[in-house]
Amino acid sequence: METGSFPPPQTSPVTFTYDLPERITNWKPLVQWLLAIPHWLIVWVLGQVANVVAVISWFAIVFTGRMPQGLANFECMYVRYYLRTLSYAGFLREEYPPFGFTTSPADPGDDRRVRLDFLPELENRNRLTVGFRIILAIPQLIFVAALSIAAWVVVIIAVFAVLFTGQWPAGMRDFVLKVARCWLRLETYVMLLTDQYPPFSLG
Repeated sequence: METGSFPPPQTSPVTFTYDLPERITNWKPLVQWLLAIPHWLIVWVLGQVANVVAVISWFAIVFTGRMPQGLANFECMYVRYYLRTLSYAGFLREEYPPFGFTTSPADPGDDRRVRLDFLPELENRNRLTVGFRIILAIPQLIFVAALSIAAWVVVIIAVFAVLFTGQWPAGMRDFVLKVARCWLRLETYVMLLTDQYPPFSLG
């Protein structure tokens, strides 16, 4: 088994811990994207709500300097649900992700493969950077979009590797996980869970 974690909690607004299997049943990549459709439908609905919550959070922070706990909790749940779904649809794991809707920064522990624990910033927020958040995020959006395109190319290539060997090539899987990490950092920034600007790095 391989385990890994996204930067330590004391230096990051989110800790991404995964425990992914060394082997994947050869035929699983052919069907998991299809089996993931119910989760993707839920992700789409949650995403629409999350966008509305982000707008409400923007006004709350700009006018009061704080993010309401309930709004932050919902955003944490959405990001966690999205990444769990992505890990399954991208055949990084075989276990079907749970339909979990626990709205809390702390991971509820109902998925043993992917865990996300958040440390959302609620008080003493930087109103200026929040006010211009969309503009400030543009370079990161371009950076992560380019990486995401590359990651999907790698996933397509990995389909054939898993079909024939039952294993992800280690370098390919590491790259996809690093891109997921970059997306996660950007998402927590855009969803206003933190004022910490994401680094332009796969590290």
